[in-house]
Amino acid sequence: MQRTANQQLILASSSPRRRGLLTQIGLQFTVDPPNVEEVRYQGESPVDFVRRLSLQKAESVATRHSSGLVLGSDTIVVLEDEILGKPNSTEEAYAMLSLLSGKTHMVYTSFSIVDTATKKSETDLGEAQVTFRKLEEDEIRSYIATGSPMDKAGSYGIQDDLGAVFVQRINGDYYTVVGLPLMKVYLALRSMR
Repeated sequence: MQRTANQQLILASSSPRRRGLLTQIGLQFTVDPPNVEEVRYQGESPVDFVRRLSLQKAESVATRHSSGLVLGSDTIVVLEDEILGKPNSTEEAYAMLSLLSGKTHMVYTSFSIVDTATKKSETDLGEAQVTFRKLEEDEIRSYIATGSPMDKAGSYGIQDDLGAVFVQRINGDYYTVVGLPLMKVYLALRSMR
């Protein structure tokens, strides 16, 4: 799906996974990372939080462009209503992976598209239920030593590293776990052309 010149796609994310997914489906785009504080409001549900963040990211970048479609996104891992974001330390990554071990959690990826010219926006959500097998301590430590968990919600990536062998089962959209519900994004972009 090629974009016309007046419908340039701008990805409001520095995530290499999101860049890879958009490239995978043949989209041409530029990257303009947002600067949004990711703070959950008191009483805000995980789903409301992730939807709000994706829209804030898209809107913040849209203010810097006079034309084009801005795609913002956010992914969260949720275990028993607790959001597990990106770890701030190797100790935090270890704690998160230990917490996920042998349990089922939810992954939500929200995306928002803002048309900079019309200010029209659309927000949607992908979700998946992910079950981890029981992890051994040495597996967790070896994985953390690769550095891979440090830029990922919940401290794992399903797509390209040892995180893939931690997942026993997934029910829902695989690409949501990677970082962008591709089918929904594709259809939303088509509808906003």
